[in-house]
Amino acid sequence: MEIKIQFVQVPKSEALESFVIKKLHKMSGKYEWLIRADVFYKLEPDTKGKGKICDIRLSLPGPIIFASSDEESFEAATDETLRDLDKQLQKRKNEMKLYL
Repeated sequence: MEIKIQFVQVPKSEALESFVIKKLHKMSGKYEWLIRADVFYKLEPDTKGKGKICDIRLSLPGPIIFASSDEESFEAATDETLRDLDKQLQKRKNEMKLYL
C-alpha cells in the first residue's frame, strides 16, 4: 500500500509519521486489497481545547473511504480515525463478493 502524509500548516514530525505508517501497515495486513492511504494533519484553533485534526482517505476497489477526527493530540486523533476506518473496512469486507 502506498502511503502519503501531509502536514497542513503544522511542523513535520518524524515520530508522528512513523506512528501512522506503523498503524497503516498493520491495517494493510488485515485488508490486503487497500491501494493507497492519504493522511492529512491539520491544526485549527478551537475554543473547546481540541483542534488537532487527522484526516485519512483510503483508496481501494470501489468507492473511497474517508474518516476524520478532532482530538487533543495528533496521536489520539490518528487512533480515533483509524478505528472509524476499521469499522468501515469491516463493513465493506462483509459486503464484498468473491469472484472466481
